[in-house]
Amino acid sequence: MEPRLLRLDDVHVAYGEIPALKGISMEVHAGEIVTLLGNNGAGKTTTLRTISGLLAPTRGTLTLEGEPLGGVPAHDVVLRGIAHVPEGRRIFNRLTVRENLVMGAYTRKDDGIAGDLDRVFTLFPRLLERVTQVAGTLSGGEQQMLAIGRALMARPRLLLLDEPSMGLAPVLVEQIFDTVRDINKLGTTILLVEQNAAMALSVAQRGYVIETGAIVLSGTAAELADNPEVRRAYLGE
Repeated sequence: MEPRLLRLDDVHVAYGEIPALKGISMEVHAGEIVTLLGNNGAGKTTTLRTISGLLAPTRGTLTLEGEPLGGVPAHDVVLRGIAHVPEGRRIFNRLTVRENLVMGAYTRKDDGIAGDLDRVFTLFPRLLERVTQVAGTLSGGEQQMLAIGRALMARPRLLLLDEPSMGLAPVLVEQIFDTVRDINKLGTTILLVEQNAAMALSVAQRGYVIETGAIVLSGTAAELADNPEVRRAYLGE
């Protein structure tokens, strides 16, 4: 097995007095796609926001390659190699496609930015066609491509994807997940939150199921896909 990249150990998070995560423990190894499944309000987005530094844990530890991550400011989390594609895309609506992508590389001072732009355009040819278009005028699918491309411009070791298929037509969902596979093959580790459990389990190697802020199941993607509880709750069987 590849070395552990990310580890959460007994992580608790609260919104004021309301507990959101109740001691979750999970890990992601380098090179994996790991999915986090759960219903609305289960704690999936809270988990990603905690990893990316937008929320601070009240208890427990987070580590990236053994280095403490809990409580690290979000901009420093990006510098350490984690990029977050949030639910709802959150692109810069008034900037062009190119300007959005360049913003993704704002932490970088190296000379590889042009090459990484080309890589994004190879992954998402539609963005090259729309490169001078104002991002707010893109379709939902194109905005999702842009949000992922912008995150990749940070050259992350770990990519956090929150509901990449939300609101997209089925044919676009297939395209997005084909590209998720391609991104992973190019060497980026991915932690995926996705309501479409069947699609998520088809691309992931391993997964966790979270309910009301606690991890209740874990295993390989195949094990979870065969689990009767998962099939009934998340696969509509």
